[in-house]
Amino acid sequence: MEDKVIVELKSVEALLPVHKKQVITYLKLTNLKLGLVINFGSVLFKSGVARIVNQL
Repeated sequence: MEDKVIVELKSVEALLPVHKKQVITYLKLTNLKLGLVINFGSVLFKSGVARIVNQL
């Protein structure tokens, strides 16, 4: 399971805390450690990417 990542794709103006909490829930349920939230609605791509880590 070390080589798996959960990716959540969004298209919203701004990422909200609920979006990150959703990925944390997915990570806990699947017992994975790394997730990404990618928002295609932000102006710059790099500002629309959030790295979420579980239990490190």
